[in-house]
Amino acid sequence: MIVKKLSEAKEYVAPNHRACSTLRLFGAEAGGSKALIAGVSHFLPGGGAGPDASPPEKVYYVLAGELTVIVGGKETVLKKNDSCYIGPNESREIVNRGNDVCTIFVAVAAPPA
Repeated sequence: MIVKKLSEAKEYVAPNHRACSTLRLFGAEAGGSKALIAGVSHFLPGGGAGPDASPPEKVYYVLAGELTVIVGGKETVLKKNDSCYIGPNESREIVNRGNDVCTIFVAVAAPPA
């Protein structure tokens, strides 16, 4: 077992993200999992990511606040304890339209080695 305290997580730069802080927990340069990249992202009001698409599948789980997810022109608001799956190469945009910080847990399939 590998334990990672939030205070030990390192910030990383996520492409095409704005007004957010992203922390890597496992996978990629953080070590641990080779099949999964896991992290926590904090989006300020007005912050978000995309629109864009990428090959890995993704899961977002809202820990606090609200997140608007836009896929195929359809908007869905995720609240605390809601989650969504974004398929490979599925174009998405995420936006924090609320006045509170939105915190999400992110799991992304790691690229094949």
